[in-house]
Amino acid sequence: MQALLDQLIRVIDWANLFLWGGVAGIWWLGILIMALLPAGLYFSIRTRFIQFRHFGHMVKVMVRGIHKEHPGSISAFQAFATSAAARIGTGSLAGVAVAITAGGPGAVFWMWMVGWLGMATSMVENTLAQVYKEKGEQPGTFRGGPAYYIEKGLGPNWRWLSVTFSIFLLMCYGFIFNSVQSNAMAQAINDAWGINPLLVGFVVALVAAIIVFGGIRSIASFAGIVVPFMAIAYLLVALAILIVNIAELPKVLATILKSAFGLTEAGAGVLGAVVSNGIKRGLFANEAGLGSSPNVGAAADVKHPLVQGYVQMASVFLDTIVICSCTAAIILVADVYMVGNVEGVKLAQDSLASEVGSWGSGFIAFALLFFAFTSIIGNYYYGETNIFYLYHTRTSIFCYRIVFLIFILFGAWVSFSGSAENFTLLWRMADVSMGFMASTNILAIILLSGIAFKVLADYEEQLNRGIKEPVFDASKYDIKGIDHEVWDRK
Repeated sequence: MQALLDQLIRVIDWANLFLWGGVAGIWWLGILIMALLPAGLYFSIRTRFIQFRHFGHMVKVMVRGIHKEHPGSISAFQAFATSAAARIGTGSLAGVAVAITAGGPGAVFWMWMVGWLGMATSMVENTLAQVYKEKGEQPGTFRGGPAYYIEKGLGPNWRWLSVTFSIFLLMCYGFIFNSVQSNAMAQAINDAWGINPLLVGFVVALVAAIIVFGGIRSIASFAGIVVPFMAIAYLLVALAILIVNIAELPKVLATILKSAFGLTEAGAGVLGAVVSNGIKRGLFANEAGLGSSPNVGAAADVKHPLVQGYVQMASVFLDTIVICSCTAAIILVADVYMVGNVEGVKLAQDSLASEVGSWGSGFIAFALLFFAFTSIIGNYYYGETNIFYLYHTRTSIFCYRIVFLIFILFGAWVSFSGSAENFTLLWRMADVSMGFMASTNILAIILLSGIAFKVLADYEEQLNRGIKEPVFDASKYDIKGIDHEVWDRK
């Protein structure tokens, strides 16, 4: 058994080198390192840096999205909350801590880069998801995402790529990421209150089952209530700590920038680890370009595809630029990361506890309970959309739900086992599945980006004519694979 496990670890390590760099000792020689930031930069240039010039409009669109277009439909804000639920998970807490532990403070800078450029990437992929969405099983609902826009936009000859993406997404979000989330929850609660990780896993699986068996409306309603609450509570505590330590912030920022480019003594020899860990954890946190958020972005009922593009840009900003930065600041101000071998969520707990006292560890556990649980719910829907794409049967969705719950229990068991090797293997498996999934999606959105730019031009042309809420008329454009009935506003 151990020999088989060792072989699995070797395969996963090789795949990580191939995807994230380190092949032949060259740290940047990896598919995602060479593709992710350049793709984000390309989309930013082609949209004339929409994440900056339309930042105010983005906020207005998100607030306006609280209103539902039709009774029983999913609003733009509910889709935002559901995707934010998946984004604002362990990546915002444990992921940041892992990045700093493995790559040093400079990894935070590369997380920021992935976030800012990823806002444009997220706009492109979610706009495409809206353009190529189709009607769902229930009236007023829709389904879509990369699997749909790959086959419809690129044609039936590309169905193999759609299937490949769906398989990797199921591995990544349906199964492995949920193990990572439940593992972080079980570990944090055990560290804070001594509760058995297996018991935590069973409770999480039970509550998750109640919500996900209710379908997308149940998931969206849950996320729309919980996500704003948990984000505001965490930000208030983080803001209070930053105000108390405001004199330390310039020093923290300088440390991040110096370490990001290997200018510190500690960072001079590990620049590759700094960059690759920052990009990996940044992608895990905000999911821009990964192809996950378009699965729920397509479910929103909006007047124009770009509306959801703006809303998902806001989700990336909230997660990476705001929440991840708060977590990083708390850890770096406390300097706990420089002492001992504390890793993962325990590092975030110890850092907060060093600033506010023993209740800080409990607060992180409480925050992670909400962050990770809502991530599990959002992750579930991503998987369901792709199971439905592959099989189009209710039986397949039922079977998926059972396996989904088993992986929640598996993550809790890893925490219960107390094995550092199992914990490391879990994160490496997440990196591999995420990497192959992102590679597939980035190829697709680059090939289809012309459609997104055309839709953006249509939206901006209507804005320039004084139309406050542009409406998409699909009949004006000869877009192959689009479902005109979906966009028929008559």
